[in-house]
Amino acid sequence: MNELTAKRNAVTELMRISPLADELAGLFAKAGHRLYLVGGSVRDALLGRLSADLDFTTDARPEQILKIVRGWADGVWEAGIAFGTVGVTKRGSTLEITTFRADVYDRVSRNPEVTFGDSIEGDLKRRDFTVNAMAIDLSTKQFVDPHGGMDALRRKVLDTPATPEESFADDPLRMLRAARFAAQLGFDPAPRVVTAMTEMAGEIQRITAERVQAELSKLMLGRFPRRGLELMVDAGLAEHVLPEVPGMRLAIDEHHQHKDVYQHSLTVLEQAIALERRDDPDAEPDLVLRLAALLHDIGKPATRRFEPGGGVSFHHHEVVGAKMARKRLRALKYPKQIIEDVGQLVFLHLRFHGYGKGEWTDSAVRRYVTDAGELLPRLHKLVRADCTTRNKRKAAALQRTYDELEERIARIQAEED
Repeated sequence: MNELTAKRNAVTELMRISPLADELAGLFAKAGHRLYLVGGSVRDALLGRLSADLDFTTDARPEQILKIVRGWADGVWEAGIAFGTVGVTKRGSTLEITTFRADVYDRVSRNPEVTFGDSIEGDLKRRDFTVNAMAIDLSTKQFVDPHGGMDALRRKVLDTPATPEESFADDPLRMLRAARFAAQLGFDPAPRVVTAMTEMAGEIQRITAERVQAELSKLMLGRFPRRGLELMVDAGLAEHVLPEVPGMRLAIDEHHQHKDVYQHSLTVLEQAIALERRDDPDAEPDLVLRLAALLHDIGKPATRRFEPGGGVSFHHHEVVGAKMARKRLRALKYPKQIIEDVGQLVFLHLRFHGYGKGEWTDSAVRRYVTDAGELLPRLHKLVRADCTTRNKRKAAALQRTYDELEERIARIQAEED
């Protein structure tokens, strides 16, 4: 994307929101304050995909913001006011207006000591990445980009306004956020960012499981989760967040060959994503399916056995893997339903292979359906995604066998109805 295209995108998007933004900026100007569209909203405007949720920053203090928006907004909430943020709804849009920040972080607790700033430049310097450190003055329509965010956006690079070491020391979660943006935007981190992540990966342990889980979920729901996961693994971050994933990088014995479990799992994840919209083109990304696809083989390292004659077995890896998946997701504070659903999908993902041997009775098919329950559509996608092999003829045969199973399930259900 060149700069001209980005600016055209921004103009188009700003014209779309301008009645609302100009109206709000006028209220702030009348009260003697500046208002800026900022951060992810500017980034998304330049990418041509601005949402109805908008972020603004201003020199006005929180109590002054409240005074300005009351009577104009359809709704106001103050949940973030201690951090300088006032939330507003207006004509179907959600707006967050935050006073300029100049925070200093407690290097032990990692919590910000909230300090309000006096300049847009100071506010932008404390942000996580340069692509999120741009603003537009809504009074003058002046583009504010002191850290080269436009150039980084054009080059699809993630870099930090301050040094990455300083940025990640302030908030180690930003390392995971780099992986998340790689997954969402398809951007590559700058070399100095990767170096800092690699050197400081252990600092992520200071962050609460809830905050880590929120970023990991956003990563998994992105367009390119493989990119984010590979960055986490390569930088050593996954060792502290999802150690079971780098744990799948098994050394291959020259006398006992088997597929690379780590790369296979990433491929299954990509294939599961491709199947998400098979039945519904408007389907939202499915966190449960994606987590199950990533984790379906995490039991293999613990169950690998070298057999005589060069064979390799992973007996009961689905049982071990289901327990491991539940344990890891509990540690990350995922909701109970997600934990149980992912664990059950991992447990069931291998059962289909018994069907291909021609041993299943109608009762066995019913048991498969009953054990899957409401997860059956997801299980269908997971099993199909797991049919990966370099042998195209074998892969096609597996898919045909699963077609037969789905048809048999439909026939039995129709007969029982």
